[in-house]
Amino acid sequence: MQRLFPALIALAIALAVLSSSLFVVKERDMALVFALGEVKESVTSPGLYFKLPPPFQNVVYLDKRLQTIESKEPERIQTAEKKNLLIDSYVKWRISNPRLFYVTFGTSERAATERLQAQIRDALNAAVNVRTVKEVVSDQRDAIMREVLESVQKRAEALGVEVVDVRLRRIEFAPEISESVYRRMEAERKQEANRLRATGAAESERIRAEADREREELIADAYAESEAIRGTGEAEAAEIYAKAYTKDPEFYRFYRSLEAYRNAFGENDTLVISPESEFFRFWKNAQGSAAN
Repeated sequence: MQRLFPALIALAIALAVLSSSLFVVKERDMALVFALGEVKESVTSPGLYFKLPPPFQNVVYLDKRLQTIESKEPERIQTAEKKNLLIDSYVKWRISNPRLFYVTFGTSERAATERLQAQIRDALNAAVNVRTVKEVVSDQRDAIMREVLESVQKRAEALGVEVVDVRLRRIEFAPEISESVYRRMEAERKQEANRLRATGAAESERIRAEADREREELIADAYAESEAIRGTGEAEAAEIYAKAYTKDPEFYRFYRSLEAYRNAFGENDTLVISPESEFFRFWKNAQGSAAN
């Protein structure tokens, strides 16, 4: 038993030394191995690693996951027209070089966040100050985000930080200019509406005039065609009448007299004519001879 006790103590010491010489890097972390306060190694891949036991070497862990910086309050930035805009943005970043990051910020992600926010503020000012309100709000919003991203990426690289994305979530007018801007936008919209109405009215008049012209042309063409058809019919009728007359003149005169009677006498017509007149030659005598 006396021999076993020292062996157990030695085993416990060996296990303690071994456990203090092992360290695990998780998938979401990266590690810096320090020897007497100096960085000896940076580990970015997950796994089980060995080091010297404290106080010869110790390990500091850093988070390598993607981080988000969201502005607590919108930044007040002035445009080229000297008008203030309130811009709300967010940034996606992560540690790319653990050694540089630790030298700059230690293990404080808050210090890194504050530095990046200051850089983003400077980049936004540089991009927005040279543009008008219209360009910032609509026309060149993507270009502004691209310029800010490129600027911050260059400046953050020396800090051991990779800026992945910059987005402008919301752009608003400052309260002191909102009303005037809205009035101007309303006036512009009214002017555009009036222009569209005038254009529409002119176009409608043109279409109406074109339709009236086409209608008159169609009516004229139809009238000319109807007159041509009527002339052709009357010519054919005259020809038929002529043939009938030459074939049987007496019957033709009788038929024409009947038509004259039909046209002359209506329901309430009164004619003061002598019964012996030529008009009534077929009235009492079918042969049309003079009455005795």
